[in-house]
Amino acid sequence: MPTQQHRPQLAVALDLPEKQLALALARQLRGTVPWCKVGMELFTYAGPGLLEELSAMGFSVFLDLKFYDIPNTVAQAVKAAAAAGVNMLTLHCQGGERMCRAAAEAAAGVSGQRPLLFGVTVLTSFAPGEMPGIEASPADFALALARQAGPWGLDGVVCSGHEATAIKASCPGLRCLCPGIRPAGSAAGDQRRVMTPALAIAAGADYLVVGRPITAAPDPLAMARQITEEMASAHT
Repeated sequence: MPTQQHRPQLAVALDLPEKQLALALARQLRGTVPWCKVGMELFTYAGPGLLEELSAMGFSVFLDLKFYDIPNTVAQAVKAAAAAGVNMLTLHCQGGERMCRAAAEAAAGVSGQRPLLFGVTVLTSFAPGEMPGIEASPADFALALARQAGPWGLDGVVCSGHEATAIKASCPGLRCLCPGIRPAGSAAGDQRRVMTPALAIAAGADYLVVGRPITAAPDPLAMARQITEEMASAHT
């Protein structure tokens, strides 16, 4: 049974090539899905104004640009994201301690709500042996990075559901955000380390990120409701 104190939450990945398509889908999902994730594709098409529009619609906004740069640049990017109304954002744990601490200090210094910072451990598109220059397995490498994330000032990490149990056991209080979530019967696509919503919740995931199974479904709202129901059943 999951041990986290709050109910796990769903984020829909609005990985779409047009701002209006993303907003139309968000309108369908409003009231069912609490979080909208804006990644590199949509942010490049639509710009930061979309973040403010989603926030005005009542969504919590998750900016997934995976910041990875020198500490000052990342700190300034965190400030910019907070000013645009972002509630949660990602940066790479591999950016190191100084970069992560600079991001945490920038987040703590913003006026208004502080955005949650999640450190990317290992992308869910990596299979064992596919990480350049890294001999450790994805699970071992993700755990090693997660152990540093909390001391560096991050709120949580991005990991696959397969790593969540070990991370939760080793890093009390650290939250796990899990992409690569696929309802039973869904195609994995370019993902490698995938997991169903129920299994991810059982593993300890605090946030589930679902993209194509919702965005490409004939009825996105029905699929989102199916996933939230599965999450609720797994959490009880």
